[in-house]
Amino acid sequence: MKQMIAGILAHVDAGKTTLSEALLYSSGSIKKIGRVDNGDTFLDTDAMEKKRGITIFSKQAELQFGDTKMTLLDTPGHVDFSAEMERTLMVLDYAVLVISASDGVQTHTQTLWRLLKRYEIPVFLFINKMDQPGTDRAAILLELKKQLSDGCIDFTELGAGTEEEAQENEKSSTIMEEIAMEDETAMESFLETGRIAGEQIREMIVQRKIFPCFFGSALRNAGVDTFLQGFDRYTLAPEYPDGFGMKVFKIARDEAGSRLTYLKVTGGTLKVKALLSNADHVRFGEEVWEQKVNQIRIYSGTKYELINEADAGMVCAVTGLDHTYPGQGFGIEAQGETPVLEPVLHFRLILPEGVEPAVMLPKLRQIEEEEPELHIVWNEKLQEIQIQIMGEVQTEILKSMIAERFGVDVSFGPGKIVYKETIADTVEGVGHFEPLRHYAEVHLLLEPLEPGSGIVIDTDCSEDVLDKNWQRLIVTHLKEREHIGVLTGSVITDMKITVIGGRAHTKHTEGGDFRQATYRAVRQGLKQAQSVLLEPYYEFHIAVPQNMVGRAMTDVEKMHGKFEGPYQEGEAQVLRGIAPVVCMANYQKEVTVYTKGLGKVTFRFAGYYPCHNTEEVVAQTGYDPERDLSHPADSVFCAHGAGFIVPWNEVPDHMHVEGRLLKKKEQQEEAPSGKKTKTYDPDHWIDIEEIDAILARTYHANKHEKGATKQWRTTKKVISGDNAPRYAPVKAVSKEEYLLVDGYNIIFAWESLKELAAVNIDGARGKLLDILCNYQGTKKCNLIVVFDAYRVKGHQTEMFDHHNIHVVYTKEAETADAYIEKFAHENGRKYHVTVATSDGLEQIIITGQGCHLLSAREFEREVEAANQTLREAIDGMREKSSNHILGDALKQLTDEKIQL
Repeated sequence: MKQMIAGILAHVDAGKTTLSEALLYSSGSIKKIGRVDNGDTFLDTDAMEKKRGITIFSKQAELQFGDTKMTLLDTPGHVDFSAEMERTLMVLDYAVLVISASDGVQTHTQTLWRLLKRYEIPVFLFINKMDQPGTDRAAILLELKKQLSDGCIDFTELGAGTEEEAQENEKSSTIMEEIAMEDETAMESFLETGRIAGEQIREMIVQRKIFPCFFGSALRNAGVDTFLQGFDRYTLAPEYPDGFGMKVFKIARDEAGSRLTYLKVTGGTLKVKALLSNADHVRFGEEVWEQKVNQIRIYSGTKYELINEADAGMVCAVTGLDHTYPGQGFGIEAQGETPVLEPVLHFRLILPEGVEPAVMLPKLRQIEEEEPELHIVWNEKLQEIQIQIMGEVQTEILKSMIAERFGVDVSFGPGKIVYKETIADTVEGVGHFEPLRHYAEVHLLLEPLEPGSGIVIDTDCSEDVLDKNWQRLIVTHLKEREHIGVLTGSVITDMKITVIGGRAHTKHTEGGDFRQATYRAVRQGLKQAQSVLLEPYYEFHIAVPQNMVGRAMTDVEKMHGKFEGPYQEGEAQVLRGIAPVVCMANYQKEVTVYTKGLGKVTFRFAGYYPCHNTEEVVAQTGYDPERDLSHPADSVFCAHGAGFIVPWNEVPDHMHVEGRLLKKKEQQEEAPSGKKTKTYDPDHWIDIEEIDAILARTYHANKHEKGATKQWRTTKKVISGDNAPRYAPVKAVSKEEYLLVDGYNIIFAWESLKELAAVNIDGARGKLLDILCNYQGTKKCNLIVVFDAYRVKGHQTEMFDHHNIHVVYTKEAETADAYIEKFAHENGRKYHVTVATSDGLEQIIITGQGCHLLSAREFEREVEAANQTLREAIDGMREKSSNHILGDALKQLTDEKIQL
């Protein structure tokens, strides 16, 4: 019997809960199908869920069919509760994605698809509501291939009957041919025998090369049995190591108020009365604890069964643990990844008279444990409780939860945008804390990171300079709280903070001294740096009648957005792009009015980017970093037996440890004129064979061929030691540099090339290649320029070398940005990949893959600077050369190995 954990996901109103009911009924788990509108469904049991007719909290149900025993996790579909859904993804073996036949692929559906790709979860699709008038299976399947993946294949015929009967079905030959197109080995089998073995199909599903699609109507229980047969037939039981491991994905409380820790056992066995400790994975600022598991519960709906032990692959809820949190790993299981979805609004919590914040805060912390994305904070300056949430619907749910649990009727002030801050340059922050009989000095390097990187903490300090114990303590203080910026007092992000120096005193240093010095070092660095205010952006999809698309384009420009299109989608004209959340907050209502209900706008969170009205926001906030006494940037020094305050900008004149950046600057200034201190290392760049290998892997990835095959769920866990399973990832060693250039995007963004393209596109293309050859000669990077050939019928991916650069023409139906996205996904974490483009959506995608960005304008400036450097170097060599021959000058330039 296969033990499977499957999650069911969907856009709101796609019929996800109805399908859950149908699955439970068809498998014999329940005797009657409940209905959402009647409020009698098996899984939506909470009063708020029944009232609103939506899933708010993830639920668990047990069912059995064929050779499969499934734990079904039902997740929220409403975007306001998508963080609850994302936490569930950490423990899934497979996902069932439900799509409404009448609505098709929605923006939130695409968000779900990206998350499933991020967590490397195999996916089955159920296209629901096929009983509604006007639904067209072929048209829907074409949309799925276009919007999600070419690997979306109709498996209805393969799911019916026995596997042998399905193989003999005359329609199966066409299906097999579609499957074969997604894998080279499968193609060989199909050409030889006319069939593809079931085992091979199951492996392709696990590897996310194909995504089985089933069609039906959950409300009428149509197509559900076929789906269950197909799921049973084409799934594989995961393999688990013998060593103990478990992953926490949810915290809740039962009706008696007992704290429940929902988890998946990922290795070994969890037994009642077992002692669990966080000693192997202690969060900074967290104390080590050890607690006993009192009960192990297997829930199905509201009922549960008590068991004595849970084996690997099982999901259960345990009591007795008070300090667990979602994403926490135990044993061989690593900590979970940082969630992609996060709140973009914060609201002021208004308490009724007689209720003190000091009494209410501890109670709210219980809810924060269960919903960690709420992020409840006490604002000391404003003397108010603030709560970050995903949207206004969540405020109503939260209000009901507080009233039900604590008997307090709260309200909320108007929602405000959650801003963040980062920096644009690299600085060294110094903090010194030396009142009488205390001593600590800390040096931190603050560097900007790409959007979405968060805060990265590192150390680069010799133990001869500062003992390792003190370095660890500094890192602890860096991670024990959120640090705020100096523009608006918002939390900082997208920054790397590295411990690069410091000093302690053998007699006078205490732990608290380094806390003070660390906080001041962060603050002093931020005061020096060029701060950047960030605001949340939406990715939008606007569909309006054709005669109103001009109005929509004008609106987007007024809202400081960027878009692509318009293009036809059915009878509507569509714009896709990004814009600040604050500008688009109420745009759906506006579109509904001016299109008389015919227009539609959908959003998804795109990330944080530079604020469009920084000066206005800073002025409105009125934050003064000099008056923020809880976040000082000044340092404390000691002289004549007494401590004295040194302003942040004078600290370098008093610090006791030499600054690294200051020393580096002095060394550069002392270098001989005309010489660079950095020299070219010929071993730094990989050879042409490895470049070709990477290009080949990317090419095969486009074809879903063997070379792009990934091991199952490699990004879901990292397990070390002898217990590592067969699908544990292999870490990349090298960090070589690659520059991908979106060819036509650059041509039409640079005025000189744009003018030439209007006359002769081939000439513009050739000129760009010549420019890039010169640029590559100065930068010594692996440069790949990609041109669209997707409209050329029958065209296959074409790759060739043009002097010292690589050129790619994409295959039919594949755009340059799609090719670049695949390259970034395959190589963005292994190599230092930079993409030159001004395509807004492409920028959003590639930053999520860990790549760096160059806009067309920035790239043009960098190319011109490189050309100027080359000209100056050549002119300098000509002056030195006695015969003024360019060849001799360039030879001398190479021999001296000057890094340009």
